[in-house]
Amino acid sequence: MIRIKPHHFIDIVADIGRGQTAWQPHPYGHAVHTVAAAILAAPDMMLEMELGADDICAPCIHNLGGLCDDVIDTSFRPAAPKSKREWNLLIDRRWCERLGLAEGDRLTARQFAQRLRDRLGDITDIYREVPPDRTAARARSLVEGIGRLLT
Repeated sequence: MIRIKPHHFIDIVADIGRGQTAWQPHPYGHAVHTVAAAILAAPDMMLEMELGADDICAPCIHNLGGLCDDVIDTSFRPAAPKSKREWNLLIDRRWCERLGLAEGDRLTARQFAQRLRDRLGDITDIYREVPPDRTAARARSLVEGIGRLLT
């Protein structure tokens, strides 16, 4: 089982939609590369929804006692919080509301992708601080990634 933030799963699906099939280790030391590979290899793997530090965050150099101390680039989203922890929580709460999820819920990666497909809709309200062209590109990548993950 993988503990995962909703937006981390969604980011992986968007990466898949952009054609990514392999991830490299990141200088921060987080585990996107291993979690993404595990999801691709076993879409029926159980995921547990986490709104705090998840299995991707666990080895990251910015994970200090379960809290992220990183900041985000606000140059294209000036209304967003500068704290990555606050930004991620905001986005995760919006996704949870959209998808009918709560912390601790468990579903397979395939079930998550199906729920995402069925409830995706217009995501501009989830990423309202982000310019519409970036959100439109993310939406296209998500649709493509969901299709690839579910085939």
